[in-house]
Amino acid sequence: MLQVRPGLYLGGAAAVAEPGRLRRAGITAVLTVDSEEPDFQVEGLRRLFVPALDKPETDLLSHLDQCVAFVGQARAEGRAVLVHWSLFSHAGVSRSVAVMTAFIMKTDQLTFEKAYENLQTINPEAKMNEGFEWQLKLYQAMGCEVDTSSAAYKQYRLQKLTEKYPELQNIPRELLAADPTTVSQGLKDEVLYKCRKCSFFAPNAVPSWVLSIGMVSSAPVVGGLHLLFKSIRTEWMR
Repeated sequence: MLQVRPGLYLGGAAAVAEPGRLRRAGITAVLTVDSEEPDFQVEGLRRLFVPALDKPETDLLSHLDQCVAFVGQARAEGRAVLVHWSLFSHAGVSRSVAVMTAFIMKTDQLTFEKAYENLQTINPEAKMNEGFEWQLKLYQAMGCEVDTSSAAYKQYRLQKLTEKYPELQNIPRELLAADPTTVSQGLKDEVLYKCRKCSFFAPNAVPSWVLSIGMVSSAPVVGGLHLLFKSIRTEWMR
């Protein structure tokens, strides 16, 4: 278990394997970013579990505000905090390093490079994959706060969706157009793209050209195509 700041720790599975270690360090809040929630119980311990795989394609960016807020609130209350990584992550090459870097960026008002360098000075083995590095640079560009209305974030979400549905990478660009309602009404959370054939993305407005070979939320889809468009609207309107 590594002390990054007074009352702020970075540690792996061993840090929570023995509750006595947490008590001796005065830790009363634990943030775990992992694929599965760890099974440990400590009385009086505040916990936050964020499900995420330790892979470059994982969308960690969308969780950063929640993670940073949890750590910041706990420290504001005088709690010592552990940002915890999985038993299966290698020596700090993990989601927890990315989350800790994001926290340092926001609280110390540092660039990604400076915050990452700061953490590696404390622990030379603290590393993250290239996907998380890219996401933290985008986090910096948004002012260390995820702005779901920004064009950069919407482009990021589009990329993640096409990674999830590779067959959609070949959609002709002429099928996508700027949503005129966004431009004319200035709606902060409105969707940026609209399908010219769909006209609009109401859940029950299934276009006649979509073949009915599968059902998702009572809407026919082809290879996830219409599901993708509805997902874009749902996620961007949050």
